Amino acid sequence: MSASSIAELLDATRMNGLTATRAGRLIASATALGAEGNSYVSSLVELGDTGAMPLTRGETSASSPAITDDGHVLFVSKRIGEDGSEAKDGSLWSLPPRGEARQLASRPGGFGPLRTAGGVVVAQLDVHSQATSEKEHAELTKKRIDAKVSATLHSGFPTRYWDSDLGPARSVLAKAQLPGDLDEATVRPAPTSETEGESARQVLTFDYAEMPEGRLLDWDLSDDGAFALVVMQTSVPNILESEKLWRVDLRGGEPTLLIDADPADLESVEGGIISPDGTRAVIGRMTNWRSTQSMGARLQVLNLETKTVTELWPEFDFWADPVWLDDATIAAASDDAGRGSVWIGSLDDAKPKRLAGGLEQNLVFSSLAVQGSRLVASASGIDVAPHPVAIDPASGVVTALPNPATVLEAPGTLREVTATAEDGATVRAWLRLPSGDGPHPLVVFAHGGPWGSWNAWTYRWNPNPFVAAGYAVLLPDPAISTGYGQHMIDRGQHQLGGAPFSDIMALTDAAIARDDINASRTALAGGSYGGYMANWVAGQTGERFRCIVTHASLWDTEAMGSTTDNSGWDEPMRAQHELYSPHAHVADIRVPMLVIHGDKDYRVPIAQGQKLWYDLLTKSATPLDSNGQTQHRYLYFPDEGHWILGRGNAQVWYETFLAFLDTHVRSEQSERQATLG
Repeated sequence: MSASSIAELLDATRMNGLTATRAGRLIASATALGAEGNSYVSSLVELGDTGAMPLTRGETSASSPAITDDGHVLFVSKRIGEDGSEAKDGSLWSLPPRGEARQLASRPGGFGPLRTAGGVVVAQLDVHSQATSEKEHAELTKKRIDAKVSATLHSGFPTRYWDSDLGPARSVLAKAQLPGDLDEATVRPAPTSETEGESARQVLTFDYAEMPEGRLLDWDLSDDGAFALVVMQTSVPNILESEKLWRVDLRGGEPTLLIDADPADLESVEGGIISPDGTRAVIGRMTNWRSTQSMGARLQVLNLETKTVTELWPEFDFWADPVWLDDATIAAASDDAGRGSVWIGSLDDAKPKRLAGGLEQNLVFSSLAVQGSRLVASASGIDVAPHPVAIDPASGVVTALPNPATVLEAPGTLREVTATAEDGATVRAWLRLPSGDGPHPLVVFAHGGPWGSWNAWTYRWNPNPFVAAGYAVLLPDPAISTGYGQHMIDRGQHQLGGAPFSDIMALTDAAIARDDINASRTALAGGSYGGYMANWVAGQTGERFRCIVTHASLWDTEAMGSTTDNSGWDEPMRAQHELYSPHAHVADIRVPMLVIHGDKDYRVPIAQGQKLWYDLLTKSATPLDSNGQTQHRYLYFPDEGHWILGRGNAQVWYETFLAFLDTHVRSEQSERQATLG
């Protein structure tokens, strides 16, 4: 095991996203270790063509950047106050082009995402369900805190999401008018439950927009700051989660319903991206996964005046994230055959042209935005950490920008593997190989989703520590992978353990046929849907693999469908349950399994991991060690969710994973990490 390679990965400064303006500013969010070396701090960095300039620093994170018309950078931070203690909630701060940051507003519950345009700042706020103003919110919140009440009374679904409990607050959009001079603006009493004379003082006062009923999922602000497009989720008869697209007036009018996703059409609507002139929006329409249809995605153009909808690029067969380059041109980023592409086209084109990316390179593009007259994006690959790039919208030339993140060297080499699936389709995978001739032991990583692709860098399932430790890592894209057209989704959507499983096996066969792979020393691992696949493989392949590692995994698909935070999975999972639930094959599991689960995982609830562990110990053909004890292991994180994010916990995750491989793939003795107790 290479502890140094794990530390190098986890200690690296990371670029997490980009914020750009049409006026030409570009800000990156970067995350680095704090001073104590056991937690992360996010900061903002301005990127220019010649260098990167830190905008924020210190031991408190800065998030949600927004740039005003006069060049101030607004952000949210729990900065240390005059008494030397860190604030409980994130306050709103302003950083002028020159000078020190100034606090603009504070409130119980802090601030969510920010956007600014037309002389206003709009913030997403969590508000007490009975409050109609910030003063009422502060009073009611204090009353709940003083009473030490943590309970929430729900009337809809979901009640929790990923790793967060929902409620009792509701999310609203709130607007504040920006003063002519932020640096010289006078302060006013803050909305607290104290008397006005004893109140803290602040620059901005926020008023709530009139919001439609439901849970706020997504929103975009018009360039004049007059309105927002919001996606709200509500329950309708027989459908627990149904989405509607609304126009919310930020100048005091009532919201207007634009699109009501008809549950009978089995479709949902995603966020609208407003055109610069405010007359249209590009929206995403999803065909929901059901027993009668596959998940699908397409783009549409909504005329905001007539409410008419037309298909954007009807011959385009990729799932894509769009931006308006100008009022007549759309750019979009998508997965593309294990890589990524950036596309460009007009509103009338049948399909766009590929502007950048494609099969001749190994990068994928995300956080696509417009900066001045060019596009910018975060680019990464299987062996390349995220870094900022500029893309010329005329030529497609990709230019690297100053990088605020650590440049990590990828050990070994990158290769591509292809195979022919059972139905004749060609499937492919990336193969990371260690240095040397081999033959190398192999670990196969099944990706999550199931809608996804192994095409981008990840800090959670990164091959680097495994390759540095001498393992080859196979990263297959089986059926249900994105970036290969809708037919690839359709091949496996209704057979979770069918075509995706046989595709992975075909790619594994192609990999072990190589002279530099040791066919007798292999393992398979996966998380989320990849964990489902790991569990399925364990019950289907006997002793083909030396061991199996399963993280945040689906075990009993019937129970999973009704306990996850996504109600749309219940019906299609029930339809496949008898054929493809891994728990039904527990008696056929003959190799050691490492089960990993976080207690705060609401996407794949902890009960799936607990039942898997119980069934392994009571029903599987449990392999025993020389002392007659089980060789299965359970790595449990009481304070983590679907992803293991804490610095120390992440290191334990990699170390335990690699030690388990060393024990069962290489037949080497590995010591228990001291930090595990």
